[in-house]
Amino acid sequence: MSGFTVAIVGRPNVGKSTFFNRLLQERKAIVDDQSGVTRDRQYGVADWNGKSFNLIDTGGFVPDSEDVFETEIRKQVRIALDEANAVVFMCDAATGITDLDQSMADLLRRTTKPVFLAVNKVDNHDRLLEASEFYALGFEHIFFLSSMTGSGSGELLDAISALIPEEQAAGEEEQVPKIAIIGQPNVGKSSLLNALLGEERSIVSDIAGTTRDTIHTRYKLFQKEFILIDTAGIRRKNRVNEDLEFYSVIRAIRAMDEADVCLMLLDATKGITQQDLNIYSLAAKKGKGIVLLVNKWDLMTKETNTARDYERELKERLAPFNDVPVVFVSATEKIRLMQGIEAALQVVENKQRKVPTAQLNDYLQKAVNAFHPPVIRGVPVSIKYVTQLPTPVPSFAFFCNHPNDVKQPYKNYLENQLRKTFNFKGVPVRLFFRKK
Repeated sequence: MSGFTVAIVGRPNVGKSTFFNRLLQERKAIVDDQSGVTRDRQYGVADWNGKSFNLIDTGGFVPDSEDVFETEIRKQVRIALDEANAVVFMCDAATGITDLDQSMADLLRRTTKPVFLAVNKVDNHDRLLEASEFYALGFEHIFFLSSMTGSGSGELLDAISALIPEEQAAGEEEQVPKIAIIGQPNVGKSSLLNALLGEERSIVSDIAGTTRDTIHTRYKLFQKEFILIDTAGIRRKNRVNEDLEFYSVIRAIRAMDEADVCLMLLDATKGITQQDLNIYSLAAKKGKGIVLLVNKWDLMTKETNTARDYERELKERLAPFNDVPVVFVSATEKIRLMQGIEAALQVVENKQRKVPTAQLNDYLQKAVNAFHPPVIRGVPVSIKYVTQLPTPVPSFAFFCNHPNDVKQPYKNYLENQLRKTFNFKGVPVRLFFRKK
C-alpha cells in the first residue's frame, strides 16, 4: 500500500465532498447544498488503475464572520500543502472565479507540489466555454469535470496515479516488524512512547522517519526486534494552535501505511468515538494488524467485571471485524505496556501465518459438515476446496459451483471458523469465492 496522499481543497460548496464520495464509491461525507456542511474531515483509500492512494477531503466551515472563515480555510490549505503529496484544488464553474478562489490560488502557486485544478459542475457545452476563464489562475494541470455525473474525473485520476510509484517487491525490505502508535490527540500516545522509551537499554538506534515528524525507533526486547513508528511528533509543531485534529489524522494515515501492526490507543474515560471507529476501519481496510490499548485505565472505578464488560461493549461497536486483542493499560503508571507490545508481536506472527492446503481443507470439511451452505433455486451450494493466496494480508480462495450465491452470513461463518482454527486474531482476513 503506497503512502501517497492527495488532499482536496477549495472554498465551501464547490462539490468537494461529492467528488470525494465518487472516488471512494461510498457516501461518507455529508453532502448538502448548505455551505460548510463537511465538519468532520473525511478520509479514505481510493483505487485507480491498480494503484491506491489516501484521499483527504478538507471540510468547509460554518464561519462566525467572513474573515475567520478565510483564515480557517487558508489554514487548511497550508496543512494540506505540508502533509499531502499532491493537491486537488476545486473550483465551481457555475459561479466563476471568486476572491476566495484567487487567494487560495496565490497560496497554491507557491508550492513545489503538484496542484491539479479541478473545475467542477461543467456538465454541458456552454458551461465548458464559461469555464475557460479558469485558465487565468495560471495552473498547468487543469481538468473540467462534473462530480455529480463523474464525467471528466477519469483524466484527473490518470494524472494523479501517474505520480504514484510502482509498489516495491515485498522481499526488498528488511523484515523487522513495524508497529505504529495511532489514535486521536490527547489519548496518551506521547506518554506511551515516553514510557516505552524509558527502557533505555532496549533501544538499539534512532532512525529518522521517512515522513516528516514520524520517528522510527528500533527496539530489542525479549530477543525480538521491532521498529516503533511514533506520530506523537505532531506536538512539536511550532504552530500548535493549527488544526491539530486534521494534522493527526493525516499523520495516523501515513504511519498506518508504513506499519505492519497498529497499536490503537483509546481513552478509557471517553470510550470509543466515531473518529476512533473511522481510524480503526481505515486500518482494517488497509489490511493492517490491530491491537487496541485502552489507556488511562487507572482512572476508572472498577468492580469485579469492569474490564470484561468494557471489552464486550467495545467489540459490539467494532463489529463485524472485532477479533482483536484488547489490553487495558496506563501509560503514566506503566501498567501492562509490555503486554500490549507482546500482543502486537503476536499479531505480526498471525499476519504472516501460511496455512498448508491440506489443513485448510480439513477445516473446510468440518465447517461445512457442521453448518451446510445455503440451497439456491433448489441447488445446494457446494464448496469443493480452499487455498491460501500469496498476499501480504491473509486471503483465502474458496472454489465452489455458485460463487455469487454465497451470502454474507455464511462468509462470516466461514471466516469465524477459520479464525478459531488457525488464530488470525488481530488481523483482517479476506475471503474470495471462485468458480470451480
